[in-house]
Amino acid sequence: MSLSELRTKDVVNTLDGRRLGKVMDIEFDEGTGQVEALVVPGEFKMTSMLRGEKCGVVIPWQHICKIGENVILVDLDLDDLA
Repeated sequence: MSLSELRTKDVVNTLDGRRLGKVMDIEFDEGTGQVEALVVPGEFKMTSMLRGEKCGVVIPWQHICKIGENVILVDLDLDDLA
């Protein structure tokens, strides 16, 4: 599966049913080439945008439950990320 295919899928958190957005980036291990995390849009901050910084929520690979045809289900406690 390619990044362009992943970008079309909604990411939904199974813990609260919240839609987190669509995949905007991936993180991978340079040595092994394995995907380590997906990145979805995070809280919008004007100061970050003005500095050209990307804001996103990083979802570690072990928190991804299922990648379906239209949706990616994740099990993620967003309070732990704050």
